[in-house]
Amino acid sequence: MAHNLFNTQQTFKTGTGEDGTFYSLPQLEKEGVATISCLPISIRIVLESVLRNFDEKKVQEKDVRNLANWGANDERIEEVPFVVARVVLQDFTGVPLLVDLAAMRSAVEKLGKETSLIEPLVPVDLVIDHSVQVDFAGSDEAYQKNMEMEFRRNEQRYRFLKWGTQ
Repeated sequence: MAHNLFNTQQTFKTGTGEDGTFYSLPQLEKEGVATISCLPISIRIVLESVLRNFDEKKVQEKDVRNLANWGANDERIEEVPFVVARVVLQDFTGVPLLVDLAAMRSAVEKLGKETSLIEPLVPVDLVIDHSVQVDFAGSDEAYQKNMEMEFRRNEQRYRFLKWGTQ
């Protein structure tokens, strides 16, 4: 939901000439909300998310003010309404998540419900990180042969991961 709380909504031109929008933390400081430039970077990142997701319901003006005035030694009495934009998973945690989603979809299907009910609420990026074993070397075909062997060894895993992206 677009808003302009504390005149923080700013625009810029992209390289293609299109308009882009962002929420300016320095503008919060100019508006006298708090001394944003003294906040730790991690708090500024969360503050930008809170400001961007301001909707007067889940995220209110007091939430922006509270976080903008964060102090390292302050008593923590207010919750931060942090809204996740996306989740990045390494394959070590992402593959078990896909297995869980598959099991839940299967259970929902057995109950006669639509499997599309089981979907992540935010975008998920799964990073597959592994190294290729070297079985062949010293020939022009070595790379191709190593890649073919890699896909043979991990075919089931790759099929499952591809299925999980659909």
